Amino acid sequence: MEYRAGAGVWEIRGKLLLASATMLFVELALIRWTGANIVHLSYFSNFILLGSFLGIGLGFLIPAHRGQWLKRWAPVPLAVLVVLVREFPVQVQQTSGEVIYFTAVKTTGLPEWVTLPVLFLLAAVVMAAIGKITADLFRQLPSLEAYRYDLLGALTGSVAFALLSWLSAPSVAWGVIAGLAMLVLGGRRDSMRYAVPLTAMVAVLAFESAAQGVSWSPYYKIEVKRPPAGSSTRDYKISANGVPHQSIAPLSVLMRPDSPYGRPYRETPDNPYRRVLVIGAGNGNDVAVALAHGARRVDAVEIDPELRETGARLHPEKPYDDPRVHTYIDDGRAFLERTDARYDLIVLALPDSLTLVSGASNLRLESYLFTREAFEAAHEHLAPHGAFTMYNYYRKDWLIDRFAGDLTTVFGHAPCITDYGGRQAVFVAGRTTADQSCEKTWQASGPVPEPATDDHPFPYLLQPTIPSLYLGALGGILLVTVLSVRLTGVRVRRTVRYTDMFLLGAAFMLLETKSVIGFALYFGTTWLVNALVFIGVLLAVLAGVEVRRRMRRLNQPVMTLVLLATLAVAWLVPAESVLALPFAGRLAAAIALAFAPIFCANLIFSDRLASAPDPTAAFGANLLGALTGGTLEYLALLTGYQTLLLIVAALYLGAYAAMRLTGSGPDAPALPEPRPLESEAQP
Repeated sequence: MEYRAGAGVWEIRGKLLLASATMLFVELALIRWTGANIVHLSYFSNFILLGSFLGIGLGFLIPAHRGQWLKRWAPVPLAVLVVLVREFPVQVQQTSGEVIYFTAVKTTGLPEWVTLPVLFLLAAVVMAAIGKITADLFRQLPSLEAYRYDLLGALTGSVAFALLSWLSAPSVAWGVIAGLAMLVLGGRRDSMRYAVPLTAMVAVLAFESAAQGVSWSPYYKIEVKRPPAGSSTRDYKISANGVPHQSIAPLSVLMRPDSPYGRPYRETPDNPYRRVLVIGAGNGNDVAVALAHGARRVDAVEIDPELRETGARLHPEKPYDDPRVHTYIDDGRAFLERTDARYDLIVLALPDSLTLVSGASNLRLESYLFTREAFEAAHEHLAPHGAFTMYNYYRKDWLIDRFAGDLTTVFGHAPCITDYGGRQAVFVAGRTTADQSCEKTWQASGPVPEPATDDHPFPYLLQPTIPSLYLGALGGILLVTVLSVRLTGVRVRRTVRYTDMFLLGAAFMLLETKSVIGFALYFGTTWLVNALVFIGVLLAVLAGVEVRRRMRRLNQPVMTLVLLATLAVAWLVPAESVLALPFAGRLAAAIALAFAPIFCANLIFSDRLASAPDPTAAFGANLLGALTGGTLEYLALLTGYQTLLLIVAALYLGAYAAMRLTGSGPDAPALPEPRPLESEAQP
């Protein structure tokens, strides 16, 4: 391979780092921003992720002498996407008898079969343009050195976006950072061609960010609507990602006889309420009610800091100012697993999130609160004569039966149930039957669905299946991928020799997803845990690159066996044994189980990349494999997450077999030392 020698090596390295950082930053921003502006797309955030993988893969597969128009017009599709979403707002209707979506909005705009393909293609074109810029820089360096700076750039982009999430920065901040980075990458020649669409994009995002009552949390775009001027009501309405989510009400409203907030207290009349735990404390309604019933201490757990801050600022009862209240910005399940406290009442207060934990999984923020193991954890944390309560608009009779049936199994008796119509229900389960006083005890309306579990944490899925809605979308994505590869002129024969890289990409994507899911269970579904895991994955990958760069040759058969051994250990170790460990031991076990396979896998990948005659084509095939791995993640809806490790092992075995067939495996000759750039050569 010939490397460019005209520009200084440090300039190339710097531009590659910036291009890679921009690529990941824009990908993360698109996932967050489109999900915040298109109802239910937040439930399909991997839809944008898969489009990004398609685009980046194509950007790397397109030969160096082709596709230069993509680089010249790179900001245009990004600006078009932003303007389209903001100026033609769409609320996509996703109805299914197989899976539940929480919503209370009317659909507008074009039908989803038009909107979703357009957004998918625009995301792919946006990322293909940035991918092409990155690929042309990538091929100017030796493969492992280029991969090293690509990873450093990805780390930079990930940390930058995590920092903005921590600061609750508005969308215009994302746009400004992405726009400035793209201007630098475009250079002087394309400065005006870049400046016009990027300015339009930033202007649209600035208008959105300046809207009254709009703020950004690490999870949602939050909109607060104040009571109309002159209105007698004092209620504030809070929307998250465009969906009505919470309302702030005075105590006089919350304590009405027909209010679900007071129902748990009426059905546990002998409970002393010395210590109350509220999971999903939100704006503070449940906290205010607990205080009104004489609670001596209230532990208020809320995952979203902006929702808690909104309640602290606007709630008329000022519950968060009360010294009896102790606030924890945390995941409710993680809090239960860490605390040793016992509670007289545990309240699961309307925890229905409107987004996924990660753009690579189907796990919602609250999924681990509704598993059999979560109910068991709540039961274990009840004081003598304590009680557990949960309530929501459950929307389906089968979901009511699932939760009530699970409570019956865990507590040993049927819970109280109050149905307010519209399938809104309140469950109250005393530690014993003497600790609850029911007007009505739950009875199943039909066959009771199997409970959700920590391995299959999908409470809103009626039965283990891949809903037809998902199958149609995934089939369309794979079809578009095949057509895109053909239409962009990528030679299939040129990429077939990198079948092993394709399989490595699919396996790694599943492995990364399983790592995110594992850490979400062990330490919570918070954005911070997710960000740290993603950064940890990149660091493990980077460590693999650094080790491989210092090796003359890698024994692939041995390394493949080591990789399979680490996967076997991760598969055999049950999650409950890790959860039973103290925090330090749990962290050590989680890191070892998640990152040991990732490190080994990337040693194999780095070795293959170093021997590839065309590293950018190999990297592109790997990214298309990652897209396929993203679609395979939906198999967890059928099998649970632990079984994904078996699929990962099968994919790595397939990749090893493909290496042997292509002659790039263990029998290939030792790798030559990469030829340095002219600017680094000795005089």
